[in-house]
Parts: sequence; structure tokens; C-alpha cells
Amino acid sequence: MLAQVGKPAPDFKLPSTKGATGASDLGKELSLADFKGKWLIFFFYPLDFTFVCPTEITALSDRLDEFTAIGAEIVGASTDSVHSHWAWLNTPKEKNGIAGTKYPLAADFTKETARAYGVLDEASGVAQRGLFIIDPEGVLKYAVVTDDNVGRSVDETIRVLQALQTGGLCPANWKPGSALLTKG
Repeated sequence: MLAQVGKPAPDFKLPSTKGATGASDLGKELSLADFKGKWLIFFFYPLDFTFVCPTEITALSDRLDEFTAIGAEIVGASTDSVHSHWAWLNTPKEKNGIAGTKYPLAADFTKETARAYGVLDEASGVAQRGLFIIDPEGVLKYAVVTDDNVGRSVDETIRVLQALQTGGLCPANWKPGSALLTKG
């Protein structure tokens, strides 16, 4: 099943860095079912130890409290191994690392999940930069894929999440506290 807005999000079961305290306890599996009842920001990035990716990963981590305050969790994923993720998580930011990241990274080493979400570049075997917002019932509500050279906006991700959470009609440039549109 290919990801489609308004339809159930493709399920996934991926090894991750969740709860790991060392290389010996890596690989706790994450699945879509783990997030039932919560909003999920599920995003793909091309590769560990690259240039734009750490700016996005750390920007989302720096604002994790804002996401959790509105009932959302974050999971990042790439086609790298969980061991590569762990090495990157233990590399200081000043050395292009992402030490201090507060949410798990999942390893889609088989590329099945990136393919299901429509972000796998089949030629390179690397995921494109894709971000998905999944509602508490597991329905895909938002999907965006950008060029690998352009990082995503945390402000816009939060704004879209808040708009989706209203359940109403949100006009262009809507922000929390703004009026919703009415039908008719």
C-alpha cells in the first residue's frame, strides 16, 4: 500500500534507537500501532552524517516539548542502519553529529517503509526528504516531500499540526487563534 493522504498510513515495524543506552541494546522495534491515540510526526531524511539532515533533526529535537504539549510524538527514519544512527547520535554537534536528540531514529534498512511512503529513490536506495503527519487513528493527514537541498520548517510543521487538530477549515496562513472558515 502506498501512502495517501486521507487513508490509513502504511504500517511499519522498524528497529530504532528508542530507549537505547548503548550499542548492545539498540534495535527496539517501533510500529505505527505504538502511536495509536497520539499524533505522529514521521519523517524521512536521506542519510546520517550529511549536511542538511542534522539541522532538521536537531531543530525538531530542540522543540520537542512543543510537539508533546499538543499530543504529538516524533520519529525520524532513514535507510541507514540502527548502528549508524547510534554512532551519529553519539557524535557532538560541532562535529556534524546530533548528540542530544530527544526522539528515536528508526532504521529502514530494508527500504520497505520508505517505498511504502513513496520517498525511496530506487536508483540510490536512499530516502528522500519526506514528512508525514499521522492522526491518532492512524490516518495520514499531511505529506510533503522536498528536494534534498532544502530543510523543512519546524514552525510550519507545528502550524500544520495545530491546523489539523482543529478539525475545521483553516484558510491560507491560518495560525492558532485565527478564525476558521465556515461552510455555506
